[in-house]
Amino acid sequence: MNILEKKFGQDSLTTLNRMKGKSDAFKILIACLLSLRTKDENTEKVCKKLFAVADTPEQISKLPLPKLEKLIFSSGHYKKKARTLKHVSLTLIKEFNSKVPDDKEKLLSIKGIGPKTANIVLAFAYGKSVLPIDIHCHRIPNRLGWIKTKTPEQTEKELEKILPKKYWNKFNGILVLFGKKICQPISPWCSKCPISNHCSKINVNRNR
Repeated sequence: MNILEKKFGQDSLTTLNRMKGKSDAFKILIACLLSLRTKDENTEKVCKKLFAVADTPEQISKLPLPKLEKLIFSSGHYKKKARTLKHVSLTLIKEFNSKVPDDKEKLLSIKGIGPKTANIVLAFAYGKSVLPIDIHCHRIPNRLGWIKTKTPEQTEKELEKILPKKYWNKFNGILVLFGKKICQPISPWCSKCPISNHCSKINVNRNR
């Protein structure tokens, strides 16, 4: 992790990293929900467009569904995401006094919020030591040979056992950028990788 932290730790350009410290927990939650199955640049554009119109649970819950769908259209899967944003906003109003909980179990009790989203909110909004595991954070430790897991949930639990806690808050940002630029899913750039000599290259059939 030290090598990756030095090379990628200051350069992560994901939407959520840019929002860290600049936005409230609700905006981070909504940005995370909108980021599912889309590119960072799309997420950022959609967030700016949506938050210019509605940026509180009350405002989003009151938006007519067709208008909300139109606002978030370019995020992909916009119909499902619009329903999720509505439901999450209404649940926050009814059960949590319009506040995003800083407790994982309470976050997971809201339909539409999964472990990765909950951990991202806890890490980015509340500075808690958790491990948000996305596809990169699941794939790369398995490729390196650190762990042998089949699901992100399993990966989170196994990494908690072996990864020093001081790295948890930085892990997601570093691994996401590393996975996009170097350790790509197909034909990774092993020739450019700073930790190639320490990698088991599990399931790597070809590389560059």
